[in-house]
Amino acid sequence: MQRLEKTGFINAPVEEVFDYWKNPENQPEVWPSLVEVKDVQQPPQVGSTWKWVYKLAGVRFEGQSELVEFVPNQKIAEVSSGGIESKFTWEFKPENGGTRLNMSVEYNIPMPLLGKLAESFVIKQSDNEGDVVMANLKARLEK
Repeated sequence: MQRLEKTGFINAPVEEVFDYWKNPENQPEVWPSLVEVKDVQQPPQVGSTWKWVYKLAGVRFEGQSELVEFVPNQKIAEVSSGGIESKFTWEFKPENGGTRLNMSVEYNIPMPLLGKLAESFVIKQSDNEGDVVMANLKARLEK
């Protein structure tokens, strides 16, 4: 199991950042390797699910996520199964009129599919992807 943590500041109110992120259909706009999100159950609440397609190291993965924790303007946690098993936690904290966004993820790299030699590449790519998601969110939500 790999673990990744990222934090960033977005100069937008926490309510605005949370409202954007709570809809998984917005995520492909800022997440380069997230190809598609569909079949999203609305409104978001614990137990809501959606399907996704993700491309990692040139390999296409399909899976489903389920919302396991949802605290408006504070926290979203989701568990993914299928192609890549993971647990994402997003924490939203007001800070100086903006939002401090913390992301943590635990995930299993599907090594039998990719091969042991690809492991360090995939870990580095995942780390870089986390930086890009945070930067894209900042660019998308700041006015």
